[in-house]
Amino acid sequence: MPNRVFLLSPASTAGKRCQQLLHARAESELALRLRAEGAPLGEVFSFLSALYFRGKLAYARRFAAPPANAHGVLVITPDRGLVPPDVPVTLDDLRDFARVGIDANEARYAKPLREAALALSARLPRDTELVLLGSIATPKYVDVLQPAFENALRFPGEFVGRGDMSRGGLLLRAAAAGVELDYQPIDGAKRRGARPPRLTRARRT
Repeated sequence: MPNRVFLLSPASTAGKRCQQLLHARAESELALRLRAEGAPLGEVFSFLSALYFRGKLAYARRFAAPPANAHGVLVITPDRGLVPPDVPVTLDDLRDFARVGIDANEARYAKPLREAALALSARLPRDTELVLLGSIATPKYVDVLQPAFENALRFPGEFVGRGDMSRGGLLLRAAAAGVELDYQPIDGAKRRGARPPRLTRARRT
């Protein structure tokens, strides 16, 4: 089994759920922790994105196979490159995230991500696979990451044609079942396709 590190696309900090946390009178348990000591990035993004990011994080933690002294799961952030999901963030960090667009042409996003990817590539053994759990249909992740990882950058082929909610459900089911998806190199891959059949309704237990 090859070494495998997962790269998770970020949750949006521009929506209503983020505004709920940033509101001066927010009193949820998560908002109070963000206002004080902070909360893990993965937990915060799971709240912001709900099903999709929660699915990515559960799946990545289940199947990561990092080399020694390396993180198996890293999260793409708007302004500070690749960050482990257990790193705490605060309300000030969320405000910083919200000021930066996720765009390959946005230097505040692309420069730290590019530098983090190059540094990571230099540390990892040559046989390490980097699996992107995020959109491959647009350049915002692939164009920044691929120069650093080249053919080692992969993605789940089952993502093609699916929307965010469908991907999240797919990943949660795969993680629960312990069945890993198939990965393929992004270089030369078909990034768009017909929408696959809807996932069948999960059975309640």
